[in-house]
Amino acid sequence: MEFTIREAERKDMPEVLELIKELAAYENASDEVQIEVADLEKEGFDQCNFKCFVADVNGKLEGMALVYFRFSTWKGRTVHLEDLIVRESMRGTGLGGALYRKVVEYAHENGVRRVEWVVSEGNKNAIQFYENTGADIKRNWYTVHMDEAVIQKNIKK
Repeated sequence: MEFTIREAERKDMPEVLELIKELAAYENASDEVQIEVADLEKEGFDQCNFKCFVADVNGKLEGMALVYFRFSTWKGRTVHLEDLIVRESMRGTGLGGALYRKVVEYAHENGVRRVEWVVSEGNKNAIQFYENTGADIKRNWYTVHMDEAVIQKNIKK
């Protein structure tokens, strides 16, 4: 199978949103996706808040990796991998590994000292893949989220 890993374009955002929704469904969280194509276009292309790489197979996007810069008080500028998604029908084809390598190359090209991301504890295949590449799974750290309702509650105190 031939494929191309390339930087996403504005016109790709409807398919990127499809991939995001597919991941949410896989995680049993379909109702949590609130973002729309217009949000992706604005944030990614008008405001340059993220970079997205896509796996293009014969003109169809079969995977994507979305990254952005963060700042660590310990390491300086880092790259955060928000999501790496490959359509279920295309898993095991090498697309995920190619997208992962593109993210690592992007981080290297930008001189960061760390790439970071979150992986679900139930995603054993991904955990094994990441560990096989030398990534360190931080099992003693917790991811913390505050949703919109809790934000509102906290600002009203």
